[in-house]
Amino acid sequence: MKTTIPCYPDFAPMSCDFKDILHPRLSLTADGISEFSFSGLYLFRNRYDYKLSRKGQNGNFIISGKDPVKDTEKPKKFFMTPCDMPDEKILESLFNTHDYWKNIPETVIENSQARLEKFGITVSEDRDNFDYLYFRKDLAELAGKKFHKKKNHVNHFLNSFTHELQPFSSGLIEQAMEILEQWKLEKGKEGDYQVAREALEKFDSLALKGYMFFADGKPAGYCLGESLAKGKMFAMHFEKAIDRYKGIYQFMIHSFAKNLPRFFTYINREQDLGDKGLRQSKMTYRPCSFVKKYTGVKRKIL
Repeated sequence: MKTTIPCYPDFAPMSCDFKDILHPRLSLTADGISEFSFSGLYLFRNRYDYKLSRKGQNGNFIISGKDPVKDTEKPKKFFMTPCDMPDEKILESLFNTHDYWKNIPETVIENSQARLEKFGITVSEDRDNFDYLYFRKDLAELAGKKFHKKKNHVNHFLNSFTHELQPFSSGLIEQAMEILEQWKLEKGKEGDYQVAREALEKFDSLALKGYMFFADGKPAGYCLGESLAKGKMFAMHFEKAIDRYKGIYQFMIHSFAKNLPRFFTYINREQDLGDKGLRQSKMTYRPCSFVKKYTGVKRKIL
């Protein structure tokens, strides 16, 4: 018997049983926020203690979560509403049990600014969580001076190694695991290793698509992600490769974009989380835009 999503104010822990309900609805949201996908919510369910509710039997979703604990700090509790803006009564109730409203889509801000003010909610940009958007065509062609260095890295890879790519399938999971283990060893830190590992272990249960890349006949890297924003955007959730193949990351991103169906206008390479090195790296690919996200807090009445 499958678990059902309870009606608000009840919540249930994130479950694989929710996929058939969540995946179709989330893939149609207009903004394309990378966290608002079934895989994104499911794979990070433990890190953020995600729980799910919905407004009525066929209503849109409310997600409750907690920030990861830092030292002895009490974790802040947040809620997210990926599909729309709740009414005033539900918002009031949510703010009574949560510290803030996270990942508010830009379309909600544009369409409901007056209502937010009326409800006493102050919103602010969450720049560290902006998703980086790139034109698929730009990454596929790497044309012009602005991509000169990237093109050089790709050419170095092509001149140094024989290469091949294959659509990702369950038959490639073992080889991808080897890449992931080597990636962790080279990085010398955990990073998103556990989440990336579970994505491979449960590949057949998730809605992920991608490619495996080979250099000199050996597994060298892989990319996994999924469609968002009504098929206009592809979100890259995982880009893992072995560093000793110089130019592998540039080659992967370029080749992935070339082989991605042309109906995808954008590639979403997710946020930088405030990491300066990651921000610099993502900016070198010349984003065409960002998927903006906002945070909301309820003003206290003195």
